[in-house]
Amino acid sequence: MSKIAIYKLNGEAAGEQEIADALLETKRGAQAVADAVTAYRAGIRAGTASTKTRDMVSGGGRKPYKQKGTGRARQGSIRSPILRGGGVVFGPHPRDFSKKLNKKTAALAFRRALSDQLAAGAVVVADGLEAIEPKTKTVAALLKKLAGGRAALFVTGAANANLNRAARNLPKTEVTTAAQASVYQILRYPTILVDAAGLAGLTKRLAEGAE
Repeated sequence: MSKIAIYKLNGEAAGEQEIADALLETKRGAQAVADAVTAYRAGIRAGTASTKTRDMVSGGGRKPYKQKGTGRARQGSIRSPILRGGGVVFGPHPRDFSKKLNKKTAALAFRRALSDQLAAGAVVVADGLEAIEPKTKTVAALLKKLAGGRAALFVTGAANANLNRAARNLPKTEVTTAAQASVYQILRYPTILVDAAGLAGLTKRLAEGAE
């Protein structure tokens, strides 16, 4: 049994909650975690290099000058790649860097990542987090008490507008829901603060991956 410490928002201990060992995965899934992190980071990567081909360049609707009699090389359009201001041949274009990850691999990666954080004692339940005030100083004080002032990930059962508003100006702090928490987020933060519904949601995802 893995035990998760429960604290009140004022920093006082409020007990512990156990997670069944059958839900955890600590022996396999290391490669799945690596693949999931790679896929996540590739998915948020954006290609910005872009050039215009001759069909994207404006102008060139008519022949620049007559075919013969000018002494110049014949030209059919000012959009030609050999002319200044024309299109670019084989230039770079934004591309999709995303990678596919099948459901079983993703589920295994999540179980392994969360299991490692649970084993390390990084997951803490903040009792009353769902009713927190929308004030930055409140969340900053909470982080100081429960996370030692370090970076932290907040995981809630449902979207919490007050928490989002209070934490958005704090550096190295992120808010997500149990259903949307990614492997990358789980591993990135040394402390994961959850409310009761958030812990239930994470436990549910562990159970689904264990089936």
